[in-house]
Amino acid sequence: MQRRTRGWVTVMTVLLVVAGAGGWYWWSRPREAASPFTTATVTRGNIVETVNATGTVQAVTTVQVGTQVSGSIKALYADFNSKVRQGQVIAELEPSLFQSQVEQARASLLRLQSDVERAQVESTDADAKLRRAEALAKQQLIAATDLDTARATAASAVAAVKSAAAQVVQAQASLTQAQVNLNYTVIRAPIDGVVVSRNVDVGQTVAASMQAPTLFVIAKDLAEMQVNASVDEADIGRIQSGQEVRFRVDAFPQQSFSGEVVQVRLNPVVEQNVVSYVTVIHVPNRDLLLKPGMTASVTVDVARADEVLRVPTAALRFRPTTEVLARFGETPPAQAADNAADAGVDVRLARAERGENPSAKVPRAHVWVFDGIRMHEAAVEPGVSDGALTAVEGDLTEGETIVVNAAAPERSGSAGATTSPLIPRLPGRGGAGARQGAANGGRQ
Repeated sequence: MQRRTRGWVTVMTVLLVVAGAGGWYWWSRPREAASPFTTATVTRGNIVETVNATGTVQAVTTVQVGTQVSGSIKALYADFNSKVRQGQVIAELEPSLFQSQVEQARASLLRLQSDVERAQVESTDADAKLRRAEALAKQQLIAATDLDTARATAASAVAAVKSAAAQVVQAQASLTQAQVNLNYTVIRAPIDGVVVSRNVDVGQTVAASMQAPTLFVIAKDLAEMQVNASVDEADIGRIQSGQEVRFRVDAFPQQSFSGEVVQVRLNPVVEQNVVSYVTVIHVPNRDLLLKPGMTASVTVDVARADEVLRVPTAALRFRPTTEVLARFGETPPAQAADNAADAGVDVRLARAERGENPSAKVPRAHVWVFDGIRMHEAAVEPGVSDGALTAVEGDLTEGETIVVNAAAPERSGSAGATTSPLIPRLPGRGGAGARQGAANGGRQ
């Protein structure tokens, strides 16, 4: 029993010694120097600058088919998705009322035509009486008043003929109008296309007293569609005809459709004090996947740069603090500006003194290059940007490491308070692992 107890004590003593030695090694081992930056690598590739908008898929030509006369629907010869040809009968109104109006107008025309014939007979008789009266008046066999009466009767008969003829013309017009109204009871397709909407049923009464009701909506050609996109006024200045467009619809979230800008309409659309402009995008639809009314998420390619040097956009905004610059032996920006101002140094003059082209474009931005030991400022000219990456020209080469952001400093003693030599450290939680992960993320 005593031997077993001594064995347990020996084992526990050995474990305590090993744990103590491990703790001493953990706390006494040299620490890895922490980089205070998040870095990225200068890469070469393509950059596309885009403008995003939302639009609606529509047919290029859409015609609303209505009726110019009122009545009840007698028959329908087209339905949703029906393909129709120009002139094809697609609906018919009850024609009995209009047929009776045509018959009444025709009867009135026949009656007035007979009145014209009667007036012509009376005019011929009055003209004959006038000739006899004139002959008798020359022989002084009738009074002058009788001759005047004969002349008035003849003139009145001629006027009656003209009046009857005018009434015939009016009756003919009424007959024509009644016939046209009768023809309007037959609704025909005005274009070749597909019926995308039918708004009436058989037996329904339509009234065309104030405005023509819409019976059908016909799309001319669904193989050629267009997207009417609303572009914000801040981006409309970069939209031009001929630019390539990519868009997606909710019906096919994994498929990208392409098109081309064909028109930027000048009419502004104001909604809740937000101004936008309608941009028309032509879209081929050979497979007929796109349907009228679909919502499209549009991306317009407004600028493109191929095989250019690229840096993260955040690197153009990075400005190191005075303490960081002093740590790497660099002159703080404020002090450098003061020295240049005191010396009256001109940028172009300084270039000439260095043997460079003094008329070259003055760089508008700077990035900070870090080689692991020292850092220095490089002048660049920003170009096309897609938001995450920006094309640059200047004192940079592919593969160089640039500073994207300054990492948050670690609090002294925090590692000792939150870690133990007996608990392994997980990668990516603070220290060099976090900084290395940030650096790798920046390089992507």
